[in-house]
Amino acid sequence: MLVLIGIYVYFRYIEGNIPEITDKIEDFVQETDSLIQDIDENNPNRKVTYLEDYYPKTENDIIIQHRFFTLSYSEKDEQAKWVACELTQDRVNSFIAKRTDNFREDKTVPRGSASIWDYKGSGYDRGHLVAAGDMTFSKTAMSETFFMSNISPQDRSFNRGIWKELEQQVRDWARANKHIYVITGPVLRKRENKKIGDNRVTVPHAFYKVILDLKEPVQKGIAFMIPNEKQTKRLEEFEMSIDQLERITNIDFFPALPDQQEHEIESDYNPMYWIYDEERYKQRLSIWNYE
Repeated sequence: MLVLIGIYVYFRYIEGNIPEITDKIEDFVQETDSLIQDIDENNPNRKVTYLEDYYPKTENDIIIQHRFFTLSYSEKDEQAKWVACELTQDRVNSFIAKRTDNFREDKTVPRGSASIWDYKGSGYDRGHLVAAGDMTFSKTAMSETFFMSNISPQDRSFNRGIWKELEQQVRDWARANKHIYVITGPVLRKRENKKIGDNRVTVPHAFYKVILDLKEPVQKGIAFMIPNEKQTKRLEEFEMSIDQLERITNIDFFPALPDQQEHEIESDYNPMYWIYDEERYKQRLSIWNYE
């Protein structure tokens, strides 16, 4: 009798939920792996870094925390002002999750996010801030990138050209540097000319990415700002220091860093530490800009 009950429980409650259980295990393993990389080598019992220690600071932040990234939402622009995530070598080398394309409203935004219908017929792509390609290590992480709070109107050739190249390049730097922090967002002027959809989503004139590497022996950072249009220039031409980008965007990117460390990392950057893929640039010019 007990055997029969056991068989019933297995098939009724366990076997049918195996995919869900597997997903939860995968996510737990990935999160644990990320935490392990943040252990202080001089004191293995102390976890020393948290993503929230590297949040930017802007006015009137509406902080939305998802499992694998955090953002500050702008109600008047109906998109994030910034999105923060961390990338590790193990994460970008893991391909558990396939792209889902399940774009949907973000119910955690207090007054509601933009919707997929805002973009319909607009002529703009639903451009990711945290790239879907950054989150292939977890089905949950992949799914979260399709919240509309992580989406911004991007010119088609920009999104599928230089922005794609930069996203792939950042993943290469995550592999090379093992653990980096990435802040991404639109450059929103006080007066933007164009809006799309019933929710009046602002079309940014440019986008930025900031990369921070705190791993020894060389702690470093770099920033990019790229106009929201097809580009034939090299990525190197859009490099700048984090300080320069802060002056343009009025965003304080890493306020929690000690002042001296923040100044040293943000005031300048060394191009020798940021190597680009020449073949990828050629592919953008010949294929991606026209897809």
